[in-house]
Amino acid sequence: MRSLINRTAHAGMDAIVCAMMNTIQWRLRHHAITRERLEEYLLECQDQDHQTYYSTPDENRTLNPPEWRREGHRLFWKTARKSDYPENNTVCAHLFETTHFNSPDDAPTIILVHALMSANDSGYQQIASRFNKEGWNVLFPHLPYHYSRTPRGYANGALTITSDLIRNAETLRQSVIELRQLIAWSRQQGSRRIALLATSYGAWVTSLALSLEKTDFTILIQPVVDVKHATFESPASRMMARSLKRNNIYPEAIDRHAHLSSPSRLIPLTPLDRITIIGGKYDRLSTTASLKKLCQSWGGAKYLEVDQGHFGYAAMRRALQESERYLKHPVMSESE
Repeated sequence: MRSLINRTAHAGMDAIVCAMMNTIQWRLRHHAITRERLEEYLLECQDQDHQTYYSTPDENRTLNPPEWRREGHRLFWKTARKSDYPENNTVCAHLFETTHFNSPDDAPTIILVHALMSANDSGYQQIASRFNKEGWNVLFPHLPYHYSRTPRGYANGALTITSDLIRNAETLRQSVIELRQLIAWSRQQGSRRIALLATSYGAWVTSLALSLEKTDFTILIQPVVDVKHATFESPASRMMARSLKRNNIYPEAIDRHAHLSSPSRLIPLTPLDRITIIGGKYDRLSTTASLKKLCQSWGGAKYLEVDQGHFGYAAMRRALQESERYLKHPVMSESE
């Protein structure tokens, strides 16, 4: 009986949020990509590899190198992958510095990568305070089209995932590159231990960066790993799928970009015993089956499961408990 009540409660919470997301998708239905334009893009991508696609300006001289600007507790720089929306082209990251270290620049750093359409950052500020007390600096970047990067006239994060599959792919690309740049900035400041804690869409971004960046530890909360399911079968994407099918675009198109956007096609540089993936027992967006399959494809990353759907707080609480184990046992040498 208790299990039934929990399932019903979590299903109801997910249904409410999914209904909101489908409403936003309906309002943006005119953004749906044409089959012809998508075909052009997929042909452009078919011969690209993961390292080239997500290369930073340090690796790809055709991109503009960042000019870091710090204003108080905020760090700004211009994105390496410009979009059509000026507000989205300036990256912002909040820096929460610890006072429990000889020099904040030398302190270890954890980067918190938020979920799609994250409503506010108050919860992340509390999490940052928790890590600060443990002697860690915390960086909280605004993902494309979120918070300070939300274009006028659109909801927070609404343009991140729509029926414009090309913008979806380029936004994901932009997100991964910016995360890699922030990791590089942290290293330049003197951080020898850099960790990642990411949720949902942010965990998808992070999982793609792991094959290019070695971290001290990484915790992924309900990452999007089955892109085809997320686009055409998820309860949060029904309106998007309808718009795409109306333009004769079907799930097979997702497979043609999977070598660049599917985490299961990649191998992390971070040791597997330093990666934890957390799933929700009743999650229909990032299903437990897809997360367990990812752990297997990576060669044995740790999987934990909590009693919630895709939306809830149990997964983050479990992630913070898991982080305590990693915080107390560093793995990287001082020379790394």
